[in-house]
Amino acid sequence: MDQPITVLLVDDHSLVRKGFRRMLEDDPDLQVVGEASGGPEAVNLATDLRPQVIVMDLAMPEMDGIQATTEILKKTPGVAIIILSMYSEDAYVRNAFSAGVRGYLLKNALEVDLPYAIKEVAAGRQFVAPGLQIPSSNTESDFDKLTQREKQVLQHIVQGRSNREIAGLLGLSVNTVSVHRANLMQALGIHRTADLVVYAIRKGLVTLPEPPVQ
Repeated sequence: MDQPITVLLVDDHSLVRKGFRRMLEDDPDLQVVGEASGGPEAVNLATDLRPQVIVMDLAMPEMDGIQATTEILKKTPGVAIIILSMYSEDAYVRNAFSAGVRGYLLKNALEVDLPYAIKEVAAGRQFVAPGLQIPSSNTESDFDKLTQREKQVLQHIVQGRSNREIAGLLGLSVNTVSVHRANLMQALGIHRTADLVVYAIRKGLVTLPEPPVQ
């Protein structure tokens, strides 16, 4: 390989990022060009650094990996994103690939070869952790009928954010967020926030915060 594959690491735990960096720097075909501690920083660095691959934690405060993926792919559609997750359920895997990621790896799967996965997605192929598969998208649910923006708003709603907070995070007006909120509730046939949370858990839209790294 003439030029190494450039990689951006995204995780809210600095020790985890350092561990991944050490792992990747042992491979001459890979070059870590930056680190981000959260979703908003990842969006900015992806635009500034233009890495070929982003290794992204799923569960992060403020903006999770799926939300960050959606924003990044709007600005840098050519980048390949790998999600690192504690969740092996089909709903999480399906949501990730629906958002546009190319890889999904489990954090507790020690047999996973991260450098190999990075090379696979950089070459345009998809990669999932051993034992997982990309769920079939042949059957369309009410959730699939939502626009990507409505899915983003839904994720923020179930994380307890107000319309004003969501507007600030997504760069929208409060009125626009209100319209998205009304549209998605009508599409899902759900009219209470508590019921939205139950729905989001069932669909794998809620990620619990990970314990601090010791």
